[in-house]
Amino acid sequence: MAERYTLFQIENLRDRFQLHKGVPPGVKRSYNISPTQLSAVIVNRDGTNTLERMKWGFIPATAKDANSVFRYKTYLAKSEGIFSKPTWQDSIRQSRCIVPANGYYEWQQTPEGKLPFYIRPSHQELFAFAGVHSSWTDPEGNAWGTFAIVSALHDRGPKKPLQRPIILNPADEAQWLDPSVSDLNSLYDAMRPTSEDALRIHQVAPDIKSIKAGGEQLITPIA
Repeated sequence: MAERYTLFQIENLRDRFQLHKGVPPGVKRSYNISPTQLSAVIVNRDGTNTLERMKWGFIPATAKDANSVFRYKTYLAKSEGIFSKPTWQDSIRQSRCIVPANGYYEWQQTPEGKLPFYIRPSHQELFAFAGVHSSWTDPEGNAWGTFAIVSALHDRGPKKPLQRPIILNPADEAQWLDPSVSDLNSLYDAMRPTSEDALRIHQVAPDIKSIKAGGEQLITPIA
């Protein structure tokens, strides 16, 4: 399960995702994005790809507080049942987004214990997670955009399946963002897990356990 991810190629966002208005102030590179932090999200506004900053951790509009983010792990939206569960059923049809990233971290069980690994697609240095978003107003009256990354069970052959974030095929990104698309078959087709052989995976240092850790060394492979 992905609980941290990276986004550091900020200079490539405009061209990669056709952001006609460019990248707004405040979007900075990060090697350790964690739930509840503000991060870059791309939405379709009147037919134009627009980059906005939202909090990672989906909060339904009717929620009274933000406790659900960690209590129910709403930073990830499992694709299994996403069209029927009340938390997600409206957003998956009407409020989809893509979450730009360079990679993500995953803790895996090994003979040496649970260790962190860094994962990215083999053929995409800057890619897009499938996401859903919501607008939430906190008790003080402040409005926030919040989002979740859509995930799915990933078949790893003889190994136990893992819940992993969905990395969109670039050819599916426009359709995912298009608010007029609500056909379940089309959306499910876009939510295909990335095959194991299409990912680059390497072990990293345990420093990533701290949400305060930062810097390029976090993604450096260790023997």
